Amino acid sequence: MWNNFVAESKNATFLFHRNFMDYHSNRFEDYSLLVYKNDKLIALLPLNKKENEVVSHQGLSYGGLLFSKKIKFKESLESFKSILNYLASHKIQRFHLNVMPKIYHIMPADEIDYLLFLTDARLTRTDLSSTIDLGNPIKIQSNRMEGVKKAKKLGLTIKEDANFTPFWNDILIPNLKAQHDATPVHSLDEIEKLAKNFPQNIIQFSVYKEEMIVAGATIFETEHLVHVQYISANAQKQQLGSLDFLFHYLITERYKGKRYFDFGISNVNNGKQMNDGLLYWKECFGARGISHQFYTIETTKYSKLDSVFL
Repeated sequence: MWNNFVAESKNATFLFHRNFMDYHSNRFEDYSLLVYKNDKLIALLPLNKKENEVVSHQGLSYGGLLFSKKIKFKESLESFKSILNYLASHKIQRFHLNVMPKIYHIMPADEIDYLLFLTDARLTRTDLSSTIDLGNPIKIQSNRMEGVKKAKKLGLTIKEDANFTPFWNDILIPNLKAQHDATPVHSLDEIEKLAKNFPQNIIQFSVYKEEMIVAGATIFETEHLVHVQYISANAQKQQLGSLDFLFHYLITERYKGKRYFDFGISNVNNGKQMNDGLLYWKECFGARGISHQFYTIETTKYSKLDSVFL
């Protein structure tokens, strides 16, 4: 039932499918909620629980209340009110909402913005994602095209396949370790399993110089949008033009029929600062800002929704 609703929702993506959410079920205490009206499922809320608080959902890039395409605003309000009421009655004090950016919506689904206003939700963080409107693109800057020319002259090639091992082991993991003393959010085993479950949505693109991998990107694809989940290249990326070459291809050829191409955020320090060089590189391809907002709601505020309608 959950997965069927996600497939028909007006603001869900494959990330909310249980075959995606449950890959890291051991890391979080799932507290997801389903809202019914007269035995009919009308809304879903992916959540995990942390002591006396809930979060939507820490294992996902974004979250929020998922609505059916047929739902009207009054039912949306009643759904949100019933959720807050339920949480408060179960001694959950705060609800931390990681709002889905609007570019992911299949059709208008901004009800949650108004409901957050009505319940005095507090904005706690804003990230800025860099996104290209492929229906109205900005010309790619000449410095990026110089990189494309270098790559072509050096004979670089792009391979699209389901083999994530070379990129993970030879490029991504070593770079994250060296630059940030970090590891990818997804292990190699996890991303391979997810890609097997969602072969049309999770795709690896790798750049080779002869037989050696030199760069790559892992793409999460939805019906009308492309999101770059991972980007990385070896130390010669400037001399080879490897990433310029790859993203020129992705934007102007492979995904030119999509509505949006989302590079993701360049934020650090909980949204307070930006990686200037990374942001500049994305903007050179014509990407511009899309906000990604985080709110905290006191669950007892459900009473604020009692007198909305005249």
